[in-house]
Amino acid sequence: MAEGVIAATTATWESEVLKTQGLVLVDFWAVWCGPCRMVAPIVEELAKEFAGKLKVVKLNTDENPDVASKYKIMGIPTLMFFRSGEKIDQLVGAVPKAQLKEKIQTLLG
Repeated sequence: MAEGVIAATTATWESEVLKTQGLVLVDFWAVWCGPCRMVAPIVEELAKEFAGKLKVVKLNTDENPDVASKYKIMGIPTLMFFRSGEKIDQLVGAVPKAQLKEKIQTLLG
């Protein structure tokens, strides 16, 4: 994983995402997913830009299908936002950096 990006699993989901105070961006992805590879460097750049304000977590949906099904992930990449354990927003598909950055800034207030 890139600097500032944490790999989550079913075992670490609760501690890395649900018990985190503040804004968490979760990138639901898979190795075979082309759009996921397109969005990955954008997510990594934004993790650095918003370091200290935003926690960035990646979850491989193939390796952790129970978490993906719990959140009804139908398409990847899905970029889901959590605050204090609650899902507050999401974007599906390879979104441009500007759109993702704007969403983060809005959610940070």
